[in-house]
Amino acid sequence: MLADPDRVATLVEAFSHVTVVCVLLGSAVGTRAEVAALHSTRLEMLLTKLVDTTARGVVYEARGSVDPEILAGGAERVRSFAERSLASYALVDADPGSPGAWVAAAVGAVDQVMGHGGG
Repeated sequence: MLADPDRVATLVEAFSHVTVVCVLLGSAVGTRAEVAALHSTRLEMLLTKLVDTTARGVVYEARGSVDPEILAGGAERVRSFAERSLASYALVDADPGSPGAWVAAAVGAVDQVMGHGGG
């Protein structure tokens, strides 16, 4: 299945039987407007669509090459969504330039959302 983050509807089918949604776009590339949309309007639309799925929570990459202000806004959207929908969430705040530490942080975040402890 090919999905397009600019067309959130193309992602929805992929969420059937998904427990944790990982939004790992902390180093997304594109124009500032495109990247900002991924972490704002597109992210908000995605989160809204998750309400009627099997997803228990969201992992959001809150660090990367994207402007920290944009990432902070995305992290706040995820936190707010989780609060409203009673879903779990975790933020990956590891340096993507350190692959080992980043992978450990991402796995820990998924474990946290699953309720297994970890990150």
